[in-house]
Amino acid sequence: MNIYIANLNYGVSDADLKKLFEEYGEVSSAKVIIDKYSGKSKGFGFVEMPDDEEAKNAINELNDVEFDGKTIVVNIAKPRTERSSNNRNNGRFNSSNRGYNSSKRYSRD
Repeated sequence: MNIYIANLNYGVSDADLKKLFEEYGEVSSAKVIIDKYSGKSKGFGFVEMPDDEEAKNAINELNDVEFDGKTIVVNIAKPRTERSSNNRNNGRFNSSNRGYNSSKRYSRD
């Protein structure tokens, strides 16, 4: 089972995350997500546990628990979905999505 962990302290490493979850069973992998530009943690990660019962127990025991100074959020990871360029509009401002009416004119009266 793939587990999502949010609100991690930025100093937490893959090894720290693995050690935390190994208290509840076998861990196949543990990965803190790193920003590709800054090289710093994004504050969340994923743990893969092959035994679903051990994984569910880890989720129940670790959700809303303080770890390394922060209260972490632990859930079953949702599958990744493809991002559509239509939703992001390729980074350009789309005034129609923000309730801005470009036809209105304002004066300084």
